[in-house]
Amino acid sequence: QVQLAESGGGLVQPGGSLRLSCAASGFTFRNYAMNWYRQGPGKERELVATITRSGDSTNYVDSVKGRFTISRINAKNTVYLQMNSLKPEDTAVYYCNVKYGLVGYWGQGTQVTVSS
Repeated sequence: QVQLAESGGGLVQPGGSLRLSCAASGFTFRNYAMNWYRQGPGKERELVATITRSGDSTNYVDSVKGRFTISRINAKNTVYLQMNSLKPEDTAVYYCNVKYGLVGYWGQGTQVTVSS
């Protein structure tokens, strides 16, 4: 049974940093690319960052390039999202995602609020 559990969200001031974690279980983590999505208030869910199975390649949505870094430790079955220079528009629920076969699996999400 595929399970994803996000943590690390919270309230942070503009310009601050947070690191999100996603602990994965129920599948062979090292064999799958991993994704971070987010959904802001009144907005559609958007893909924020992707990392390949080995971690040697990453991709980001333009709005977070240079500020966010996705990484993974396969030995720990965990993927991370380091978020720096946070802006109010980064406020959203952040979700970990894996495409396992034909099905996409999601965690419960973690709330990130950027506000002074």
